[in-house]
Amino acid sequence: MKKTFKLENLDCANCAAIMESKIRKINGVNNASISFMTQKLIIEADDSRFDAIVKEAAAVCKRVEPDCFIRE
Repeated sequence: MKKTFKLENLDCANCAAIMESKIRKINGVNNASISFMTQKLIIEADDSRFDAIVKEAAAVCKRVEPDCFIRE
């Protein structure tokens, strides 16, 4: 499954790169990309774990930049 999410309160391009790298390492993620300019996150991952992966990705974003959150 591939889905695009809006990132709210993403203020730092370096933070976006760190988030992207950490999200790619989540078990079941095939690919992930974050565009700082458009404030979008694209996740490609296993259908069976997709909801859990999105929750883990949201937690990664909060750890890297506490004010940032994912919106569908």
